[in-house]
Amino acid sequence: MSLKVIACGPPCLLQDGGRQGWQHLGVSPGGPVDKHAAAWANRLLGNACGTPLLEIALGGLELEVQTDTWLALTGAELPATLDGEPLPGWARFRVRAGQRLKLGFARAGQRAYLAAAGGFQAKPTLGSVSTPMREKLGGFAGNGQQLAAGNLLECAAQGEGFARSASVPWSYRPDYREAPILRVLPGPDAFSAEQHQAFFAQHWQVSPQSDRMGVRLRGEALSAPRRQWSLGIVEGAIQVPPDGQPIILLADRQSMGGYPLLGVLHPLDIGRLAQCPAHSEVRFAPASVEQAQADLRAFLRFFAT
Repeated sequence: MSLKVIACGPPCLLQDGGRQGWQHLGVSPGGPVDKHAAAWANRLLGNACGTPLLEIALGGLELEVQTDTWLALTGAELPATLDGEPLPGWARFRVRAGQRLKLGFARAGQRAYLAAAGGFQAKPTLGSVSTPMREKLGGFAGNGQQLAAGNLLECAAQGEGFARSASVPWSYRPDYREAPILRVLPGPDAFSAEQHQAFFAQHWQVSPQSDRMGVRLRGEALSAPRRQWSLGIVEGAIQVPPDGQPIILLADRQSMGGYPLLGVLHPLDIGRLAQCPAHSEVRFAPASVEQAQADLRAFLRFFAT
């Protein structure tokens, strides 16, 4: 049972909860860069959080349905049609064998997530199907390749899985057209009060040289303290290299880094940053570790049920 890829634009990657437990060997965890949108796609279908789904960069995907099942689409705002009929975003819908699903290009946001009832099926590599292309791991063939025309996306036949379609309430859908203010937790390095103020006071621009490894920012350069050793790197870490232009690391980050760390992005704001297109503006605000922990616990409780 499968969906056949008819056309595929920019990178479309299979992702799950990430490749955990291998960073000590230099292997990045991977996984979706927008965990909020990915979690909702799976929840709409009753899948466990972290069930394999597609991360579709910018859009341009066309699929031929070869089995009756249910799909869910969340994330970036893009035109979606099933046999020419428009589909709502942030919703689940039924598909039948022989139908064509077409996703146009994003009008707001950068990445859409397509989930199937029961999840897409592929053989795990190091315990995960997530696809860090740089490391040539995971994906449908296990070699880190992106989706291509002619591929078959294996999934279960679940045509009678739900009585009706459903959508995510409006209050849980991000507005990707709005310039976000992202929360930052304290970092380990001793940046001066003036440099912290300079970081939080200005509007930063997202550089076109951004990808799943990290988002580069452009603005008035910061001055970072010297660092004499490297540290393990977590998702959302805000590095400040010698040019003073911060880099915020995402799912395909390196495992170690030597640049000074100004702070760490709130775990639930990382996905919102990853949806910001090149040249868009973002701002930052300080936040507490205690509040971030409470927010993350609530998120995990909600999507674990």
